[in-house]
Amino acid sequence: MSSFAIVRPDPKMTRLLDSAIDSALDEKRLVGTVVLVAREGRVVYSRAAGMADRESGQPMSTDTIFRLSSVTKPIVAIAAMRLVEQGRINPADPVARWLPYFYPPLADGSAPVITIHHLLTHTAGLGDGFNGDANKRKPDGADIAGRHPSIALEEELRRLATEPLLYEPGKGWRYSISMDVLGGIIEKETSAPLGEAVAALVTKPLGLSDTAFHVTDRGRLAVPYKNAAPQPEPMGWEDSIITPSGVFGYSPGRIFDPDIYHSASGGMAGTAGDILAILETIRRGGAPLLDASTVSAMIRDQTNGLTGLQRPGLGFGYGWAVVTDPDRAGLPLARGAIQWGGVYGHSWFIDPERSLTVVALTNTALEGLFGAFPFDIGTAIYQAR
Repeated sequence: MSSFAIVRPDPKMTRLLDSAIDSALDEKRLVGTVVLVAREGRVVYSRAAGMADRESGQPMSTDTIFRLSSVTKPIVAIAAMRLVEQGRINPADPVARWLPYFYPPLADGSAPVITIHHLLTHTAGLGDGFNGDANKRKPDGADIAGRHPSIALEEELRRLATEPLLYEPGKGWRYSISMDVLGGIIEKETSAPLGEAVAALVTKPLGLSDTAFHVTDRGRLAVPYKNAAPQPEPMGWEDSIITPSGVFGYSPGRIFDPDIYHSASGGMAGTAGDILAILETIRRGGAPLLDASTVSAMIRDQTNGLTGLQRPGLGFGYGWAVVTDPDRAGLPLARGAIQWGGVYGHSWFIDPERSLTVVALTNTALEGLFGAFPFDIGTAIYQAR
């Protein structure tokens, strides 16, 4: 378990962040949250607020465990880049070197080469799930076809390989389940389940024990909620949220299935403190996990502007978005910051120039990711400077 004490409190930041958090809780946009802010490696703000389980009266704690959804992706990207540094994989390598069956076709029937670089940057031509609403994938790595999702990762990837690509690899950008394919490569290269590989490559070297593809302590696991009126309501074992842009499907029970494949796209659970420790490792230049040159490549826009076709003002590096134009992106962040989040209600960012790392995990979808809350957190932090 990663523990962070406030060693250099920032009174103005505390006042502004407390106000943003209190407003979200008072207005019943959130049930609970943990927010951590580090500046130059020192924690200047730490707060657990609201409830981890409203119905049982369990308050949020700084060591509460959350379903991480897409906060999983940067952890797996770091694991992959460790293998790159070890000379075991290369971003230019074709996926088929490890997964010889993985040749999803284009509309004309041709089967282009997909590389690890394409997977890391979401430029592989893959979508966010399988064709048809009945088979659309959930953001935490399960399907919503009514089938029990306890299938092997290779079976999932073989199914995905039969789906047509949306565009030629490297010619477009779409946020996708490509990280699951990368997870399959990591498993093949390490001859280990993805969870064991990620532990060996990332969490164990950092001394972290609470972030994994299973729940280490069910008593500390936050109940997931979804926004509703007059207040957020608990998610069911299988649930969904209907929005103007589509349906977000959830499978909160997935994390308890010991036979489920480990989804690199969104299958981990963990604490805010562990995530801060991982992100701080990147901000500091990568040691003890990665060389500074590797981190430099990871935090650059690797898409040559392709991300901006769908997400103006953002590029995409290896595992996260890169803010290229804060005004166009509509984000209260600095140019050059890296950021992303998770659909269970999370957001995080690193501002390398200002030596800032921020983690805001919540148990409320979609407010914690797409609502006013992450915007208010970013605004409060930059106003405090």
